Amino acid sequence: MDRNFSMELVRVTEAAALAAGRWMGRGKKDEADEAATQAMRDMFNSIHMRGTVVIGEGEMDEAPMLYIGEQLGIGDGPEVDIAVDPLEGTNIVAAGTWNALATIAVAEHGNLLHAPDMYMEKIAVGPESVGEIDINAPVIDNLTAVAKAKNKNIEDLVVAILDRERHKKMIQEIRDSGARIKLMQDGDVAAAINTAFENTGVDIMLGSGGAPEGVLAATALKSLGGEFQGKLLPHTEEEKIRLKKMGINDFNKVLLMDDIVKGDDAYFVATGVTNGELLRGVQYKGNVGTTHSVVIRAKTGTVRFIEGQHGLNKK
Repeated sequence: MDRNFSMELVRVTEAAALAAGRWMGRGKKDEADEAATQAMRDMFNSIHMRGTVVIGEGEMDEAPMLYIGEQLGIGDGPEVDIAVDPLEGTNIVAAGTWNALATIAVAEHGNLLHAPDMYMEKIAVGPESVGEIDINAPVIDNLTAVAKAKNKNIEDLVVAILDRERHKKMIQEIRDSGARIKLMQDGDVAAAINTAFENTGVDIMLGSGGAPEGVLAATALKSLGGEFQGKLLPHTEEEKIRLKKMGINDFNKVLLMDDIVKGDDAYFVATGVTNGELLRGVQYKGNVGTTHSVVIRAKTGTVRFIEGQHGLNKK
């Protein structure tokens, strides 16, 4: 993929964020998601590429979401795999709280994990802790290893985890260790990425969430020099059948970053919809919308923060 491709991709997440941001705090998560999805689809279809959604918001019968197998782009140019989450944090936008993103990952064809939209167990850390984590290890072992790698006490660590009933036992184990917790209502892509940036204060992300968000986070962390491990969690026989149809037969396999995103020709792109530790949310003033985005290229490890000002009456 040409390095100038990144600017085409950031326009995709900017468009989705600008559309979703209008719904912030209005209590209508579905409307926000639909606005982001349509804006993202329209912008993707203006790019010279042959794109396929390999992991996204569901199957074809769940349209208007960007569904697995959907073809995007004008139909010429590079052939690429796409992971999407047009609005990572629909509840966040509805409530007007922190860390909602419009986000995508793009890699050469055949290089992104092709899997259904289901749950995935996850663990994510930044560069200092690479090689020290094990998704199958007890929580205390991973916390001890990360603390040692970062030259911290366990009590100094901040663990990001979704505030869900399924995490009740894990949350208690974290608290028993003495580590501090950042409970999230939604938004585990942002939490995973935050582990790679010292100023965010997040040391490790644990717990389960959506598989598409796992692919997005893994692509970002591979580019940033961090580490991500995942395990798909099929809960029904139907989900197991869908996995087998996609060529995944070992449901207990630990997915390392090279299993999730192969090679190094990949991009992760995100635009803030609401304010977060890493990105500012969309701001509107009259006919101008301001966006704040991050574009990360795995091949070079380049991280670019981009502020855009958009003439809304011209879009």
